[in-house]
Amino acid sequence: MSFPADRPATWFVTGTSRGLGLELVRQLLRRGDHVAATTRSRERLVSALGDGVDTARLLPLRVDLRDEEEVRQAVQRTTERFGGLDVVVNNAGYGFLAAVEETTARDVRDMLDVQVVGVWNVLRATLPIQRRQRGGHVVNVSSVLGLTAMPGWGLYCAGKFALEGLTEALAGEVGGFGVGVTLVEPGYFRTDFLTRDSLALPTETTDAYPALREMTENHLKLQGTQLGDPVKGAEAIIGRVVGGGGGPLRQLLGSDAHAYATAKVEALRENLDATAETAGATDFAA
Repeated sequence: MSFPADRPATWFVTGTSRGLGLELVRQLLRRGDHVAATTRSRERLVSALGDGVDTARLLPLRVDLRDEEEVRQAVQRTTERFGGLDVVVNNAGYGFLAAVEETTARDVRDMLDVQVVGVWNVLRATLPIQRRQRGGHVVNVSSVLGLTAMPGWGLYCAGKFALEGLTEALAGEVGGFGVGVTLVEPGYFRTDFLTRDSLALPTETTDAYPALREMTENHLKLQGTQLGDPVKGAEAIIGRVVGGGGGPLRQLLGSDAHAYATAKVEALRENLDATAETAGATDFAA
């Protein structure tokens, strides 16, 4: 991707009223870029940005990402306002902590609608623009839990694992059009992700999983002590894109994320080595 050096870039960012998305919008506006920011509450977004941020280049958009037509209209308003579209950041999402059997059908649908269907709606609306202009960048914010899974995070991991597969395929499809793709995989960041306002919990639990109840309480107590600095996280994402979008597909954020991912790779290697001699047993004979 050739990042514009002669004009402000236009960013379309989802999930911007809090956390990493909010910090990203704040830094982009201070850079002087144009930002279309989707949120469930435009008022909360503008209020959270504060008086110290010039919002003249901000287009706050209340969008239900599950609604394909609403997304299409939001992208159209963005291009009409700013004249183009350079970077798309799919950041919207939330946590869910429960045993697999404690999740309801509605829980599953809600999570996948946001983390998978919503991303797909945004991509369908924005990729034709970037293809036609022969340039752009897509940033899909996943998690280190898109690479590895832990008990209690099954539903959240299901959404992030799906996002990882989607993004890997996408990178191979659009590279020839000058469109870069980055998967961002944060660890624990000091946002409100682990507060009761952001972390969804099951409506009913079973007493079969006391360890998960303890883990839930421990995670809630982590709030305010997480390793990741959202200011540095947003800086890293912007720097990756502005710097030309080069480098590997995955952008791990946080030493904890790197440690979790490394452990997963080592476990997978052990699994591959253990099955190396038996894997070919199901092939047709030569």
